[in-house]
Amino acid sequence: MTTSAAFFDLDRTLMSGSSAYYFGKAAYREGLRPWHRVLGDALNTVIFRAFGASDEKSEAVRDAILESVTGTPAAELRRLSPGVVEEILPAIRPEAQALLDMHEAAGRDVYIVSASPVEIVGELARALDLAGGLGTTSEIVDGVYTGQLDGPFLYGEGKAARIAEIAETRGYDLQSCYAYSDSGSDLPMMQLVGNPVAVNPDRALQAVAHRRGWPVVEFNVSGKRRRRTAISGGLGVMAAAGGYVTGRIRAERQIRRLLEDTTSRRWRRRG
Repeated sequence: MTTSAAFFDLDRTLMSGSSAYYFGKAAYREGLRPWHRVLGDALNTVIFRAFGASDEKSEAVRDAILESVTGTPAAELRRLSPGVVEEILPAIRPEAQALLDMHEAAGRDVYIVSASPVEIVGELARALDLAGGLGTTSEIVDGVYTGQLDGPFLYGEGKAARIAEIAETRGYDLQSCYAYSDSGSDLPMMQLVGNPVAVNPDRALQAVAHRRGWPVVEFNVSGKRRRRTAISGGLGVMAAAGGYVTGRIRAERQIRRLLEDTTSRRWRRRG
Protein backbone atom coordinates (compact mmCIF):
# COMPACT_ATOMS: atom_id res chain seq x y z
CA MET A 1 0.00 0.00 0.00
CA THR A 2 1.41 3.39 -1.04
CA THR A 3 1.86 6.08 1.60
CA SER A 4 2.31 8.93 -0.89
CA ALA A 5 -0.02 10.72 -3.29
CA ALA A 6 0.01 13.61 -5.76
CA PHE A 7 -2.90 16.08 -5.84
CA PHE A 8 -3.51 18.16 -8.98
CA ASP A 9 -5.71 21.21 -9.36
CA LEU A 10 -7.66 21.05 -12.64
CA ASP A 11 -8.28 24.47 -14.19
CA ARG A 12 -5.13 26.14 -15.60
CA THR A 13 -3.03 23.38 -14.03
CA LEU A 14 -3.92 20.08 -15.67
CA MET A 15 -5.93 21.76 -18.41
CA SER A 16 -6.01 25.00 -20.31
CA GLY A 17 -8.93 27.21 -19.28
CA SER A 18 -11.93 26.41 -17.09
CA SER A 19 -13.79 23.10 -16.85
CA ALA A 20 -16.94 25.03 -15.83
CA TYR A 21 -17.26 26.30 -19.41
CA TYR A 22 -17.63 22.76 -20.77
CA PHE A 23 -20.17 21.97 -18.08
CA GLY A 24 -22.10 25.10 -19.07
CA LYS A 25 -22.19 24.02 -22.72
CA ALA A 26 -23.57 20.61 -21.77
CA ALA A 27 -26.12 22.22 -19.45
CA TYR A 28 -27.27 24.48 -22.30
CA ARG A 29 -27.71 21.53 -24.67
CA GLU A 30 -29.97 19.89 -22.10
CA GLY A 31 -31.94 23.08 -21.47
CA LEU A 32 -30.50 23.58 -17.99
CA ARG A 33 -28.71 26.85 -18.76
CA PRO A 34 -29.70 29.72 -21.13
CA TRP A 35 -27.50 30.68 -24.08
CA HIS A 36 -26.59 34.14 -22.78
CA ARG A 37 -25.17 32.50 -19.64
CA VAL A 38 -23.03 30.18 -21.81
CA LEU A 39 -21.68 33.21 -23.72
CA GLY A 40 -20.81 34.73 -20.34
CA ASP A 41 -19.04 31.49 -19.42
CA ALA A 42 -17.01 31.73 -22.64
CA LEU A 43 -15.92 35.30 -21.88
CA ASN A 44 -15.02 34.36 -18.32
CA THR A 45 -12.94 31.47 -19.68
CA VAL A 46 -10.89 33.86 -21.86
CA ILE A 47 -10.28 36.14 -18.87
CA PHE A 48 -9.57 33.15 -16.63
CA ARG A 49 -6.94 31.80 -19.04
CA ALA A 50 -5.10 35.10 -18.93
CA PHE A 51 -5.44 36.18 -15.31
CA GLY A 52 -6.57 33.20 -13.25
CA ALA A 53 -9.28 32.84 -10.64
CA SER A 54 -10.47 35.02 -7.78
CA ASP A 55 -12.69 34.33 -4.79
CA GLU A 56 -15.52 36.26 -6.41
CA LYS A 57 -15.23 34.44 -9.76
CA SER A 58 -15.08 31.04 -8.08
CA GLU A 59 -18.11 31.77 -5.92
CA ALA A 60 -19.99 32.97 -9.00
CA VAL A 61 -19.16 29.70 -10.79
CA ARG A 62 -20.31 27.74 -7.73
CA ASP A 63 -23.62 29.61 -7.60
CA ALA A 64 -24.16 29.22 -11.36
CA ILE A 65 -23.59 25.47 -11.20
CA LEU A 66 -25.89 25.03 -8.21
CA GLU A 67 -28.56 27.15 -9.89
CA SER A 68 -28.38 25.24 -13.16
CA VAL A 69 -28.83 21.81 -11.54
CA THR A 70 -31.52 22.75 -9.01
CA GLY A 71 -34.48 20.42 -9.50
CA THR A 72 -32.55 18.22 -11.95
CA PRO A 73 -32.43 14.45 -11.40
CA ALA A 74 -28.95 13.36 -10.36
CA ALA A 75 -29.05 10.58 -12.96
CA GLU A 76 -29.30 13.21 -15.70
CA LEU A 77 -26.07 14.94 -14.70
CA ARG A 78 -24.31 11.59 -14.42
CA ARG A 79 -25.50 10.88 -17.96
CA LEU A 80 -24.01 14.18 -19.17
CA SER A 81 -20.64 13.67 -17.50
CA PRO A 82 -18.97 11.42 -20.12
CA GLY A 83 -19.74 13.96 -22.87
CA VAL A 84 -18.34 16.83 -20.81
CA VAL A 85 -15.19 14.83 -20.12
CA GLU A 86 -14.74 14.05 -23.83
CA GLU A 87 -14.55 17.80 -24.45
CA ILE A 88 -12.17 18.40 -21.54
CA LEU A 89 -9.67 15.67 -22.44
CA PRO A 90 -8.16 17.50 -25.46
CA ALA A 91 -7.50 20.48 -23.17
CA ILE A 92 -5.29 18.39 -20.83
CA ARG A 93 -1.77 19.74 -21.28
CA PRO A 94 0.76 17.15 -22.53
CA GLU A 95 3.27 18.45 -19.96
CA ALA A 96 0.72 17.85 -17.22
CA GLN A 97 0.05 14.34 -18.53
CA ALA A 98 3.79 13.67 -18.28
CA LEU A 99 3.70 14.67 -14.61
CA LEU A 100 0.70 12.38 -13.98
CA ASP A 101 2.61 9.52 -15.62
CA MET A 102 5.74 10.31 -13.62
CA HIS A 103 3.94 10.07 -10.29
CA GLU A 104 2.12 6.89 -11.25
CA ALA A 105 5.43 5.35 -12.35
CA ALA A 106 6.84 6.28 -8.93
CA GLY A 107 4.02 4.32 -7.28
CA ARG A 108 2.02 7.29 -5.97
CA ASP A 109 -1.74 7.57 -6.05
CA VAL A 110 -2.79 10.54 -8.19
CA TYR A 111 -5.90 12.68 -7.63
CA ILE A 112 -7.60 15.61 -9.31
CA VAL A 113 -8.87 18.18 -6.79
CA SER A 114 -11.28 20.74 -8.20
CA ALA A 115 -14.18 23.03 -7.31
CA SER A 116 -16.06 21.57 -10.30
CA PRO A 117 -18.86 19.06 -9.66
CA VAL A 118 -17.66 15.71 -8.37
CA GLU A 119 -19.66 14.02 -11.13
CA ILE A 120 -17.39 15.67 -13.73
CA VAL A 121 -14.14 15.43 -11.77
CA GLY A 122 -14.70 11.78 -10.90
CA GLU A 123 -15.49 10.88 -14.51
CA LEU A 124 -12.37 12.71 -15.70
CA ALA A 125 -10.22 10.86 -13.17
CA ARG A 126 -11.62 7.56 -14.44
CA ALA A 127 -10.92 8.56 -18.05
CA LEU A 128 -7.30 9.36 -17.12
CA ASP A 129 -7.03 6.15 -15.06
CA LEU A 130 -6.17 8.01 -11.84
CA ALA A 131 -6.79 7.00 -8.24
CA GLY A 132 -9.68 9.43 -7.84
CA GLY A 133 -11.32 12.78 -8.50
CA LEU A 134 -12.21 15.06 -5.60
CA GLY A 135 -14.88 17.62 -6.53
CA THR A 136 -17.67 19.69 -5.05
CA THR A 137 -20.68 17.64 -3.97
CA SER A 138 -24.24 18.96 -4.33
CA GLU A 139 -27.09 17.87 -2.06
CA ILE A 140 -29.47 15.27 -3.50
CA VAL A 141 -32.89 14.60 -2.00
CA ASP A 142 -35.19 11.95 -3.50
CA GLY A 143 -32.81 11.65 -6.46
CA VAL A 144 -32.98 15.39 -7.30
CA TYR A 145 -30.46 18.20 -6.75
CA THR A 146 -31.70 20.74 -4.20
CA GLY A 147 -29.35 23.56 -5.22
CA GLN A 148 -27.43 23.34 -1.92
CA LEU A 149 -23.95 22.05 -1.18
CA ASP A 150 -23.49 18.66 0.46
CA GLY A 151 -20.13 19.30 2.11
CA PRO A 152 -17.44 21.95 1.59
CA PHE A 153 -17.00 23.88 -1.62
CA LEU A 154 -13.66 22.52 -2.89
CA TYR A 155 -11.94 25.85 -3.13
CA GLY A 156 -9.25 27.26 -0.84
CA GLU A 157 -9.59 25.74 2.61
CA GLY A 158 -12.18 23.29 1.26
CA LYS A 159 -9.56 21.56 -0.89
CA ALA A 160 -7.13 21.28 2.02
CA ALA A 161 -9.83 19.81 4.27
CA ARG A 162 -10.76 17.19 1.66
CA ILE A 163 -7.12 16.22 1.07
CA ALA A 164 -6.50 15.91 4.82
CA GLU A 165 -9.58 13.70 5.10
CA ILE A 166 -8.56 11.33 2.32
CA ALA A 167 -4.96 11.24 3.59
CA GLU A 168 -6.19 10.07 6.98
CA THR A 169 -8.50 7.50 5.40
CA ARG A 170 -5.85 6.10 3.01
CA GLY A 171 -2.87 6.45 5.35
CA TYR A 172 -0.90 8.92 3.23
CA ASP A 173 2.08 10.68 4.78
CA LEU A 174 1.33 14.29 3.85
CA GLN A 175 4.99 15.28 4.10
CA SER A 176 5.81 12.88 1.28
CA CYS A 177 2.82 13.98 -0.84
CA TYR A 178 2.80 16.46 -3.74
CA ALA A 179 0.36 19.23 -4.65
CA TYR A 180 0.20 21.12 -7.96
CA SER A 181 -1.72 24.35 -8.56
CA ASP A 182 -1.68 27.63 -10.47
CA SER A 183 -3.48 29.80 -7.92
CA GLY A 184 -2.74 31.56 -4.66
CA SER A 185 -6.21 30.48 -3.55
CA ASP A 186 -4.79 26.95 -3.28
CA LEU A 187 -2.11 27.88 -0.74
CA PRO A 188 -3.96 25.92 2.02
CA MET A 189 -3.61 22.75 -0.07
CA MET A 190 -0.02 23.54 -1.09
CA GLN A 191 1.10 24.19 2.48
CA LEU A 192 -0.51 20.94 3.66
CA VAL A 193 1.96 18.72 1.77
CA GLY A 194 5.71 18.39 1.87
CA ASN A 195 6.21 18.89 -1.89
CA PRO A 196 4.20 21.81 -3.33
CA VAL A 197 4.76 22.73 -6.99
CA ALA A 198 3.48 25.94 -8.60
CA VAL A 199 2.22 25.42 -12.17
CA ASN A 200 1.59 28.45 -14.40
CA PRO A 201 1.32 30.44 -11.17
CA ASP A 202 -0.65 33.64 -10.74
CA ARG A 203 1.14 36.55 -9.13
CA ALA A 204 0.15 35.63 -5.59
CA LEU A 205 1.34 32.03 -5.85
CA GLN A 206 4.45 32.96 -7.81
CA ALA A 207 5.52 35.38 -5.07
CA VAL A 208 5.06 32.76 -2.35
CA ALA A 209 6.78 30.04 -4.41
CA HIS A 210 9.84 32.18 -5.06
CA ARG A 211 10.03 33.27 -1.43
CA ARG A 212 9.79 29.70 -0.12
CA GLY A 213 11.88 28.04 -2.82
CA TRP A 214 9.07 25.92 -4.25
CA PRO A 215 9.52 24.50 -7.76
CA VAL A 216 7.81 26.62 -10.44
CA VAL A 217 6.66 24.96 -13.67
CA GLU A 218 5.57 27.00 -16.69
CA PHE A 219 3.68 25.31 -19.54
CA ASN A 220 3.42 27.13 -22.89
CA VAL A 221 4.96 30.30 -21.51
CA SER A 222 4.99 32.21 -24.80
CA GLY A 223 1.34 31.38 -25.45
CA LYS A 224 0.29 32.61 -22.03
CA ARG A 225 2.30 35.79 -22.46
CA ARG A 226 0.62 36.48 -25.83
CA ARG A 227 -2.86 36.02 -24.33
CA ARG A 228 -2.10 38.45 -21.53
CA THR A 229 -0.70 40.96 -24.03
CA ALA A 230 -3.82 40.75 -26.19
CA ILE A 231 -6.18 41.31 -23.27
CA SER A 232 -4.30 43.82 -21.14
CA GLY A 233 -2.43 45.70 -23.86
CA GLY A 234 0.86 44.26 -22.75
CA LEU A 235 1.24 46.29 -19.55
CA GLY A 236 4.05 44.86 -17.48
CA VAL A 237 4.40 41.67 -19.52
CA MET A 238 7.91 42.33 -20.80
CA ALA A 239 9.11 43.07 -17.28
CA ALA A 240 8.01 39.60 -16.22
CA ALA A 241 9.54 37.79 -19.21
CA GLY A 242 12.90 37.16 -17.55
CA GLY A 243 11.21 35.60 -14.52
CA TYR A 244 9.13 33.29 -16.67
CA VAL A 245 12.14 32.07 -18.67
CA THR A 246 14.12 31.50 -15.49
CA GLY A 247 11.19 29.59 -14.00
CA ARG A 248 10.85 27.42 -17.08
CA ILE A 249 14.55 26.49 -17.08
CA ARG A 250 14.45 25.75 -13.36
CA ALA A 251 11.30 23.65 -13.81
CA GLU A 252 12.82 21.61 -16.64
CA ARG A 253 15.85 20.81 -14.48
CA GLN A 254 13.70 19.93 -11.49
CA ILE A 255 11.40 17.65 -13.49
CA ARG A 256 14.45 15.99 -15.07
CA ARG A 257 15.87 15.31 -11.60
CA LEU A 258 12.52 13.93 -10.45
CA LEU A 259 12.39 11.62 -13.46
CA GLU A 260 15.96 10.44 -12.90
CA ASP A 261 15.26 9.83 -9.22
CA THR A 262 12.10 7.88 -10.04
CA THR A 263 13.95 5.76 -12.63
CA SER A 264 16.83 4.95 -10.27
CA ARG A 265 14.45 3.86 -7.51
CA ARG A 266 12.57 1.65 -9.95
CA TRP A 267 15.79 -0.04 -11.12
CA ARG A 268 16.93 -0.56 -7.52
CA ARG A 269 13.67 -2.30 -6.76
CA ARG A 270 14.09 -4.54 -9.82
CA GLY A 271 17.64 -5.39 -8.77
